[in-house]
Amino acid sequence: MLLKYFYDDKLAQASYLVGCQATGEAIVIDPARDIEKYAKAAKANGVKIVGATETHIHADFLSGAKEIASRFGATLFLSDEGGSDWSYQYAREYKHRFLKNGDTFTIGNLTFEVLHTPGHTPEHISLLLTDGGSSAKGPIGIFTGDFVFVGDVGRPDLMEKAANVSGSSEEMARKMFRSLSRFKKLPDYLQVWPGHGAGSACGKAIGAIQSTTVGYEIRTNWALQHDDEEDFIQRLLEGQPEPPTYFSMMKQLNKEGAQLLQEVEIPLHVDDSIAVVEAWLEQGIVVDTRPAKVFAQKHFPGVINIPYDKSFITWAGWLLDYDRPIYLLAPKQSIPDILKDLQSIGMDQVASTMDLTVFDLHDDSKFVKYEEVTPEEVKDTVQTGQLYVLDVRYEKERNEGYIPEATHIMLGYLPVRIQELSHDKPILVQCKTGIRSAIGVSFLQANGFKNVQNLIGGYDEWVKLGFPIVR
Repeated sequence: MLLKYFYDDKLAQASYLVGCQATGEAIVIDPARDIEKYAKAAKANGVKIVGATETHIHADFLSGAKEIASRFGATLFLSDEGGSDWSYQYAREYKHRFLKNGDTFTIGNLTFEVLHTPGHTPEHISLLLTDGGSSAKGPIGIFTGDFVFVGDVGRPDLMEKAANVSGSSEEMARKMFRSLSRFKKLPDYLQVWPGHGAGSACGKAIGAIQSTTVGYEIRTNWALQHDDEEDFIQRLLEGQPEPPTYFSMMKQLNKEGAQLLQEVEIPLHVDDSIAVVEAWLEQGIVVDTRPAKVFAQKHFPGVINIPYDKSFITWAGWLLDYDRPIYLLAPKQSIPDILKDLQSIGMDQVASTMDLTVFDLHDDSKFVKYEEVTPEEVKDTVQTGQLYVLDVRYEKERNEGYIPEATHIMLGYLPVRIQELSHDKPILVQCKTGIRSAIGVSFLQANGFKNVQNLIGGYDEWVKLGFPIVR
């Protein structure tokens, strides 16, 4: 048996190529949209991709199942649980098989048994794997998707918070409790191959290791220690992180079927020109991908700064609009990777790109900057109320302590709550360390706020210096 693990650390997302080397056939489980890595691995290992399957309709990334079906003529094996609202609408365009609890399907000598494991989503399934070419007489492992992670379980509140299904969080939590009761009855030795690792917003305490076992999770996973359903529900629902706003779009695209990558228009790379950037700003959203400290010293008015780093996809999903063209200011050599990252969450509307040499071609008077300040420099003006302090951290961070009188609007919610802010005072934006707040400053400045400052070192430095906080 062939088992290849793929991990996208920007999305904290895992996928798997599972093959039968005896027959030369393979299937991809929970594929990402960019399927080149699976194609290369399959070729290198002498197998042909004949199937693609998903544990559920994903909310945090765009699936590659449709890409695989289109490119390889592979069969789609997809859940038929959860009701019509949670069925894959595009599947009938390709060879497909819809799966119910207890169904099995084979890839060569490999048998996959379907377990309906709702809780994270209504249609969620897990896949028990039996290797018919080995001496094992039963399943050797289970692909759990967003059901059971290392040290955690899938959050039950996304239907309500991301898909706007009112009142569904508790219902899904109860289903998760029952699904976990079933999980506990599986053999201890079963390998567990989850769909996410640490950093994913699909759970609140996911571990960083790649795989685990049923027995280990029964002994160590907090969610499997609860025998009382009401206690479990309360614990599961509390402390869940804010779901990125792009999750609802991912659900829709993965359900209906996104356009194939070959159909995505390649953006134009245009000459360096201030006039071009000004025209872009009238048509859509311009994103400057330089590091925050560089952006702070010199940038175009009206442009948002989302530095191209590990968190780029997350904040692009939160802050950009799927209905507006995107224009990129980025190093020419980085543009292919940036486009691929945006496409991984379905942001295919990048219209044009421009190299960073534009900043060397024009006088500094054409650009603007924003001020970076230390806690020592602003302590007195904060305490006397001369500054409007904006805390853009996650709610969980805020609950652990905050700067007195600070208004809390999590960074990702600025696009929908920006009208709540006042232009009457200078705004001091702060987060934990000054990284997210820099993005916030750029967003406010791009939306007409003239006097905005970033707190260097953020809340952590404020606390370190012993300045007043509220707990």
